[in-house]
This record gives sequence, structure tokens and C-alpha cells, in this order.
Amino acid sequence: MRILIIEDDPDILGNIAHHLEARGYIVDCASDGLRGYGLAEQDNFDLIVLDLMLPRLDGYELCRKLRKEAGLDTPIIIVTARDTLDDRLHGFDVGADDYLVKPFALAELSARIKALLHRARGGTQHRILRVGDLELDLDTRRLSRAGQLLRLPPAPLQLLTMLMRASPAVVHRSRLEEALWRDSPPDSDSLRTHIHQIRQTIDKPYPEALLHTVHGIGYQMRGGDGG
Repeated sequence: MRILIIEDDPDILGNIAHHLEARGYIVDCASDGLRGYGLAEQDNFDLIVLDLMLPRLDGYELCRKLRKEAGLDTPIIIVTARDTLDDRLHGFDVGADDYLVKPFALAELSARIKALLHRARGGTQHRILRVGDLELDLDTRRLSRAGQLLRLPPAPLQLLTMLMRASPAVVHRSRLEEALWRDSPPDSDSLRTHIHQIRQTIDKPYPEALLHTVHGIGYQMRGGDGG
């Protein structure tokens, strides 16, 4: 299970991350709202822990954007020192699933996370991305084309997930680079290497190409019917 923590206090961020990692979760972190939004939009997280008082983009607006603009249904727990009834109600209004007031016991946070994840798994079927005859199960990470199981390393699979989510829209290469390397892309053209690996896996053995290069812009996943 992957959890994204968006929190600007380094001590609180570190404590939550260490606590969750010790319980077997894979944890990513962001210390400002814009960075958090970019990670949440691009990656496949099972749950988001969100502070409200964030630089660059506050937690309320971030939560609203994730629900309304990005269309994410990922469970979100707000953790904050703002404890009035109006604060709580506003948090739920913008799309939060739970609201925990600081200071809180880490054991309570992990219990709420466990409950939300259980509810999310029990209430929905596996989430499947499809482009043509290519399928990616977001819950199991199972990738197949025409019923044939395919395998990709984590980085190319992350890029493919972004491209399939956006299909048939074109994804700019800078956005793909940022998803893998954040603010420090490598000097060599590593993105092209990953794209080549994706093509070798999902397209080379098949008569129809699904991954297309849009020269000077980026890449696009598109089946024969445009989807």
C-alpha cells in the first residue's frame, strides 16, 4: 500500500513517515501544496495524509483540486491543528474522508488509515485502465495485452500509468520527467530509454502500436478507436 504524506512540519512529517513505514506501508512525502498536488495527480496512491496549513497551496484548496480537477477518489485524511466545527465541516465539504486534530497519537492515525483502506477495498472493484486491448489493474499492477501478461520495471510502469490515465491526450515530456526525477532530471536522455522499453514490451509483439510520439511535445497512448 502506498501512502502520500503532505505536511510542511519536518518533525511531524518524519514521525508519521517512520511510523507508517514500520507498519509496511510505502511512503512518499511532500512539504508544500503544489508539490503534493503534482505527486497525487501523477502517481497511484492508496491514501493521502494531508495537512491544512501548507505553503504554496493550502490543504483545503489542494483537496478540492484533487477531487474536482484531477478526479481522484483516493481516500484523504486531513491532519491539522484547526479544530473548530467549521474547520471540520469545510474539510468534509472539499472532499476529505476523515479529519484528525493535532496533536494526535500515531496509533490512532494508523488505525484510521487501516479502516479507510479496508473500506475502500471492500466497496469498489479493481480499478482498470484500458487503451485498446492493453489493460492495467491499478490495484494489483497487473499489465496485460490481448490476454497476455506483460512485465515492466517500476519506472517505465509509472510512466505507462500516467500515459494510460491521460489517454488519448498527449502528455508533455517535461511532465513525465518531473514524475520520475522531480526537480532534478538526469543529464542523459533517460526518458527516451524508458519509453523505448515500454514500446518493446507493449507494442513490438503486436500489429497495432498504442504508444505514439508527438514530436516536439511528448507522448500519447491511443488505440485504433482513439481510446
